[in-house]
Formats: sequence, C-alpha cells, structure tokens
Amino acid sequence: MWNKVKYQPNIQAINFCKEFLDANPKKRYILGRNEYAKSIANQIEVKAFIDDFTRDVTYLGKSIIKTEDIPSDGLVVVTVTSARSLTVRKKLSDAGVKQLDYFAFYEYSGLEIIPVTFWDLFRNDFENNKTKYLWVDELLSDAESKKTYNQIVNFRLSGKLSYMEGFTYRPEEQYFEDFLGLKEKDEVFVDVGGFDGFTTLEFIKRCPDYRAVYLFEPEAKNMEVAKAKLAEYAHINFIQQGLSNKKQTVRFSVAGIYSAISEDGEIEIQVNTLDQSVSDSVTFIKMDIEGAEGLAIEGAKQTILRNHPRLAICVYHKFDDFWRIPEQILSIRNDYDIYLRHYTEGVDETVMFFIPKRQKV
Repeated sequence: MWNKVKYQPNIQAINFCKEFLDANPKKRYILGRNEYAKSIANQIEVKAFIDDFTRDVTYLGKSIIKTEDIPSDGLVVVTVTSARSLTVRKKLSDAGVKQLDYFAFYEYSGLEIIPVTFWDLFRNDFENNKTKYLWVDELLSDAESKKTYNQIVNFRLSGKLSYMEGFTYRPEEQYFEDFLGLKEKDEVFVDVGGFDGFTTLEFIKRCPDYRAVYLFEPEAKNMEVAKAKLAEYAHINFIQQGLSNKKQTVRFSVAGIYSAISEDGEIEIQVNTLDQSVSDSVTFIKMDIEGAEGLAIEGAKQTILRNHPRLAICVYHKFDDFWRIPEQILSIRNDYDIYLRHYTEGVDETVMFFIPKRQKV
C-alpha cells in the first residue's frame, strides 16, 4: 500500500531543479511570501516574488509582480503549501509557465531550505510505527476515509502533490459532514479554537435551534471579532481561555490562524480543562488548537465519558496525530466510529471524526 512510494524518483522535478539552480537569476521567480519563500531566497538569488493579492511592491528587497507579468522564460517555485496548492499549479500550467511546487523542490533541490511542516518527523515515525498506521486504516469506517488517509500518507512520504488530486479548498464544509447526524435543535456545541467565530457561524446555519454554544478562544482580538460576528445570536458563551489538561498560565504566540501555545510566546494566557469549564450536556466538540489537541482531550475525559459527544479533531498539527489521537480517544471510550476528511489542496486541515456507534447514520 505504501511500501515503494517514497523510493520513486520524480524525474520531472529533478530536471526542473537542475534548470532552476543553473539558470540566470533573472529567470528565477518565487510564488508566495512565507517562511518557505524566504528560506529559498536566503539560499539563492531570485528576480522577483509573485503575489496576485497584495498592494505591496517589494518583499525581501525584491520586486513583487503578478502572475500575468511572469516572462515566458521564467522558472517559478510555488511556495503555497495549503489552501489552493493544486489551483495555483493549474493556473500557472494553463498560462504555460514552467513551475514546480515547494514539496518537490524541497525533495530534489539539495538546498538547505525549511522542511514542509513535520514531514521528516512523519517519515521517521511511519517507519518506526507502521503497524499503528495500518491499524488506523483498519479503524476507518468508510471508503472515503480510507482513500483520504492513503492519499495523504502517500503525499507525505513521496512529496508528490499529484497525490492530492481530487481534494478541494472547502472551509465552509470543514467539521460538518452528513454522518455527524446533527439536529436542527437542542445541540450543544463546543468550539475549541474558536478564532473569529467562523466555525460557530457555520454550526448555527446547520443547527439554528441549538441549545448552547461554548466558544473557547484565548486571543483577545480574535475574541472581539467573534463577539461582533455572532452578536445577534443568543446562548453563546464566549470563554477567553485555552483548553488543556490542567488549569495554569502558559505562554502564547499570536499569529492569526496559527496562534498557539508556545514557550517563546509573547503573551500569557489562561488555560483550563473542558471538564472544569463546561458542565452542560455537550453533543458536539470541535478542536483546532495548533497541536494542543491531545492535552485538551485529556482535560475533556469526563465530558467524553459522560456525554458521548460527537468529536471533530484536527489531526495535521503533529507528525503522529493520525494514530495518537484515535488511540487517546478510544482509550477513554471505544464505542466510536471513525471517519477522516481533508479540506484543502495541501498539507493543512485534515479532520478526524468520532461518531458514537449508537447513532451511526
């Protein structure tokens, strides 16, 4: 199933990397402005950066141009790793632009550039725990989950973006699948990592007569936006704290959608357990907290035991989330069916769902 994937060389990528590195710097372009783009620019000289969605004119001392301004002989490395990676590739391909995605460029360029998220750690973990990855495949409850799982594992092992063909960017659908069996009334939703209220608003669209919402968001500015966005709705509890396995004060890094608990964080926030924070009869919990999901699940043990809620847990922040999260949930109670879905064309937004067996749709 996965054995030979990572050993198959991408000849097209190898040839592009050689051409890109040997080319006159005036032909080299980078699409995107992020840590990946910066790591390439720190290694070799490029002509310009490409960004169709900014009014800025320079980045790292180089010009910013639009896609339409790429010269016919330009060579482009695309550093978009999530959201619409495939869409960007198709747009450039349709325009006749010679280009390569960052995943393959990292694999074959030989440059000391930033690895894709945790891929190296994932590959080591996969080799050391292959039986656990096979176990997860056996756990998954439908063909779509198994297909999704195998595509993502193959993508991570091979670095080939082609394994993501078929996935699309669909944030409005994230966390909300038919197999959840959500009801229009009486649902109690816990939004862990509520950000700006987007997910809670999507929940309300589907469950307009909900009983209560508990939105946890530790970052003050995000909470202000969430309160404004959801001001017209009743029975929403805005709780400005993080969730973890115990009550404490921790350092927190403020970085928009990537804000997270971090020892190097610039502010302090309060965290507590879900068990101590919510006594209501919870029916649905969503978690997207940048790698702290395991700790939050530990702190929600009694809630899960008592209420048997549906769970939608992000499993893309840590290299071993694919098996550690289900192992942890099933150690609390094992009467769940498990599904997996992916909501972008790249590395982010993979969600594992735990559906109580008694309500299987």
